[in-house]
Amino acid sequence: MGPHDDTRLSRRGFLAASGSAFAFSVVLGPVLGADAPSNKLNLAGVGVGGMGRAYLEGCRGENVIALCDVDADYAAGTFKQYPKARVYNDYRKMLDEEKGIDGVVIGTPDHTHALIAMAAMTMGKHIYCAKPLTRTVHEAMLLTETAGKTGVATQMSVQSDAAESQRTLCEWIWGGAIGKVREVHVWSDRPIWPQALDRPKETPPAPDGLDWDMWLGPAPQRPYHPIYVPFKWRGWYDFGTGALGDMGCHTFAHIAKVLKLGWPTAVHASSSRLYTETFPAASVVHWDFPARGDMPPVKVTWYDGGLKPRRPDELGDGENLGNDGLLWIGDEGTILGGFTGNGSRLIPEKRMKDFRPPDKTLPRSIGHYKEWCEACKGGPAAGCNFAFGGPLTAVVLLGNIALRRQHKLLWDAENTRFANDDEANKLLSEPYRDGWTL
Repeated sequence: MGPHDDTRLSRRGFLAASGSAFAFSVVLGPVLGADAPSNKLNLAGVGVGGMGRAYLEGCRGENVIALCDVDADYAAGTFKQYPKARVYNDYRKMLDEEKGIDGVVIGTPDHTHALIAMAAMTMGKHIYCAKPLTRTVHEAMLLTETAGKTGVATQMSVQSDAAESQRTLCEWIWGGAIGKVREVHVWSDRPIWPQALDRPKETPPAPDGLDWDMWLGPAPQRPYHPIYVPFKWRGWYDFGTGALGDMGCHTFAHIAKVLKLGWPTAVHASSSRLYTETFPAASVVHWDFPARGDMPPVKVTWYDGGLKPRRPDELGDGENLGNDGLLWIGDEGTILGGFTGNGSRLIPEKRMKDFRPPDKTLPRSIGHYKEWCEACKGGPAAGCNFAFGGPLTAVVLLGNIALRRQHKLLWDAENTRFANDDEANKLLSEPYRDGWTL
């Protein structure tokens, strides 16, 4: 499945599915009335040993009728929590046999999101999917288009999209609190898993409860090793999307909605030593976005692995940037907050003391998980539905391609490809192992 195969998504189909140039200015959270449907959903979970278990708990009150996981031991606690749910280790068999499923909750590693979501959506099932939505840009675009065509309710697990901090930042910045925003800096304490590694030479047997071949799914064949599972797969190119893919969607959801972003015009990156199969220990990624309406061009910069932006002059003596955070730099001031905008404040301190926040004019969320459940029952679309979450994922993942290429990439939004690097274009869509197709 290369970038020039017939399965490649058309630009027209992607834009139609996303509803606008990128649907990054969608309504900030549904407001549901007292007449919202109250019937319970029949949910199935795929990949329920880790975050998938938390996602199902977020949907508590609905019926969990089926569970699927390739690692029976890792998922044992979740199986026990839902004793009436039928258990599978192959999502394809589950979807074929469980005709009563309304929605599928996906908590598997990144490299299997697209396959599971696509199979379920084409059967008319609503989808809640872990972030990032996919491992590749092509997959993100294809899921966006398919969600639009099928009309199913979708939500990506960007809980921060429902946060008060997002609405507050929109109201402050749209109200002119710091003037026109020209730069945004965001930094994360990730990775908190091993990366900057070479492939291990040892080939121990897989644990009895783990179906290693099913865990690999579409990824190239390789021997089992405990360096990959559970959770540690995030740093490997074949399975995960590194620190940026893991956490970037959370922060870019804020940045994209506050600044009404679309496609960037360019993306480039630098890092510590590059490895053949894993993401580096630390990286810096830059996106250049063009003007949008009355908003000027803006530069967004990501830092991970302990790297941080230059300390702003407005920060008081003795204060530090913290392990993760978000910095907005405007023509008339600066806002500093936690990683997803929590605790946002104007700096210096005196500026915040004198600041009168604007009235709350944007609708507030009813809750991240409830948004999706109500959307499944006929309510408004969830805030991080795939029309928003798909393009969001694609823009974030462009940064990972720049990280692997290590020079400035010029993005041709009209043709959804890089204008100056054919090798980078190959990374927009990567091959699947024989027997696995979208």
